Amino acid sequence: MSPQKRVKNFQAQNRTSQVSFKTDLSAWKVNRKPSDTKKQNNLKQKNSGEDCEPADDQSEDTLQIAVDYFEKGTIKTSQSRDKVLEKHLKTVENVAWKNGLAPEVIDILLTVALSGKFGNAVNTRILKCMIPTTLILEDSVVKAVSWLCVGKCSGTMKVLFYRWLVAMFDFIDRKEQINLLYGFFFASLQDDALCPSVCHLLYLLTKKENVKPFRVRKLLDLQAKMGMQPHLQALLSLYKFFVPTLISVSLPIRKKIYFKNSDNLWNSAILAVRLRNRGLFPEPLKLMLGTANIRPLKRKWNTHSVIPVLNSGSYAKECGNKEMSLSDCLNFDKSLRLEQLQSFSQLLQNFDCLELPSQMGSVLNNSLLLHYINCIRDESLLLRLYHWMNQTLQEECIWYKVNNYEHRKEFTNFLDTIIRAECFLQEGFFSCEGFLYKTLPLWDGHCCRSQFLQLVSWIPFSNFSEVKPLLFDHLAQLFFTSSIYFKCSVLQSLKELLQNWLLWLSMDIHMKPLMGSPLETTLDGSMNSVSKLIDFVGWLSTTAMRLESNNTFLLHFILDFYEKVCDIYVNHDLPLVVLFPPGIFYSALFSLDASILNKLCYIMHRYHKNLMAAKKNELVQKAKSEFSFSSKTCQQFNHYLTVIVGCLWTSKPFKKGIHIDPQILEKAGVAEYKNGLNLVHHPSLLSYAASFLLQGKKWNWYLDYLFSEGLQGLKLFIRSSILHSSVP
Repeated sequence: MSPQKRVKNFQAQNRTSQVSFKTDLSAWKVNRKPSDTKKQNNLKQKNSGEDCEPADDQSEDTLQIAVDYFEKGTIKTSQSRDKVLEKHLKTVENVAWKNGLAPEVIDILLTVALSGKFGNAVNTRILKCMIPTTLILEDSVVKAVSWLCVGKCSGTMKVLFYRWLVAMFDFIDRKEQINLLYGFFFASLQDDALCPSVCHLLYLLTKKENVKPFRVRKLLDLQAKMGMQPHLQALLSLYKFFVPTLISVSLPIRKKIYFKNSDNLWNSAILAVRLRNRGLFPEPLKLMLGTANIRPLKRKWNTHSVIPVLNSGSYAKECGNKEMSLSDCLNFDKSLRLEQLQSFSQLLQNFDCLELPSQMGSVLNNSLLLHYINCIRDESLLLRLYHWMNQTLQEECIWYKVNNYEHRKEFTNFLDTIIRAECFLQEGFFSCEGFLYKTLPLWDGHCCRSQFLQLVSWIPFSNFSEVKPLLFDHLAQLFFTSSIYFKCSVLQSLKELLQNWLLWLSMDIHMKPLMGSPLETTLDGSMNSVSKLIDFVGWLSTTAMRLESNNTFLLHFILDFYEKVCDIYVNHDLPLVVLFPPGIFYSALFSLDASILNKLCYIMHRYHKNLMAAKKNELVQKAKSEFSFSSKTCQQFNHYLTVIVGCLWTSKPFKKGIHIDPQILEKAGVAEYKNGLNLVHHPSLLSYAASFLLQGKKWNWYLDYLFSEGLQGLKLFIRSSILHSSVP
């Protein structure tokens, strides 16, 4: 079949399925002669009502001639310097880098490049301009791989082909036949030049059934020969995740970027093609249960959407558009295209026959697909999603690429979409964790602050000792050198991070995570990580209070954090009680703000409830082999309790632990300091006492008056921590 005929058939498929992508190549004709161009253009205008620019027609004609030339060209000779060859080559390059190439054109030119028909320099240029407008046929890739077995392409061409295959992986319509070539790709690991790119491809293709003992042995042999190479570690880590019993060697626990993507030749080209062919893009939408009809908002001409449009993974939209076997047609009929998925009930009815998108990034904007990938727990799907997110975050990060600020809005929208997906799934993405580790040292604390701190709050549960040098140490440097508002934002983010960690642990602390999260294997180890996080926040808070001169606004955020900490045992059934440091306790006790004192009393009341429940709970006694409450914690709480009761109730403050020379107090004019912090004379409660006096009521009713003013924390503390006989 001629290239013109094949392209004509492909256009018919596109028109029948109403594909949303448009290309200037869609006007190719069958057996068109140069003299008939004008007549056919006029006929097309009458039938379709669309205007065709003469320049576009001319470029289509020249591309058609160029593709026909390469397909029917002679074997390589001195034509490498021929002007005709150079002319056709530039035509293909110009169209590819401007508009992209149709799938049928890529099918032809891939065969030309890998068959060795022309010189190595020409084949390299052809392969470098293999940029799709919409997608790439799986059959084209399989055919191209078959040419690698012929031995007509050089080693450089093989390396370039594998790099191209990795870069265009998400544009391939199907992956089933390619996965059948897993053994062939694995055998190519013996070539040192091909090994990094092939490892990257295998990382994307690997499923559990692909992990075999002989392949593990081969990878270990290669590692012994080549050393601890990142690409080999990536494949071994993936194998160990699927079948842990096959690999006994230790591998890095922390997630890292195994494959560099900054040298990808096609990144800017693919982005330019999307800009050209898609035009306007919608803003990121709020996730809802179902799909919605999205109307693109008016955007600037040079903006772009990072997240792909949701399209089914199948290239053939109808069985009649492509030659298919009977079994293929039957399987196709059972599958449900994503464009047809409209409701949650429809998802449940078609759960086993849903056809996933060719580009996994598109699921981020669809709540139904997020439900789907969360329920099926398919590791290969998450690997594809994480790989796409790794690449996109690295390419789009505007503070990692210091000179690229023109797409700030698009990058912010992209981060917002990821955060909404994490909130929807109630689970953090490991790709975002690696992104934070890599970019935080370069972050200025201002750009995308809200999004960045929200990503911090969704870091998956980890060993705190490993995360601290990668993330929290850098965050602390920004924390101490930034404004009070930034400090409050960081404390809020860390409170949400603690909340997420506690929810994950309380659900099932022994449950093995899906993607190999470095969860501690024992209850003691997990609680130790949480305790270290709380201690870290306590250190930040104490230092920040000194830097900000005991600022009341900052103290509110600090106590909000400890309001979450004080209820860990009762609310989450986790054997952990961590008290706030003395610097926070005394700052709150001596605060001039009544709401601070009220919140302090409430936190002390909840600490008391948690400690009493832990003491009475028999489960704690059974878990003593793993964890037991420290007597130091109880002693510290009793000391805090004695101090606050002595100040507010008995007027005997600082009886133990703090000694102040009476002469110093006398010189300061506060010799009667003992009564200066009780419920009547406390600086934060003076306004309440004065208002009560003006009403002419008896002092026996003062407590009821305070409680009626909304000081519920003070009420709970007095009722629980002071003998009932002492309360009026």
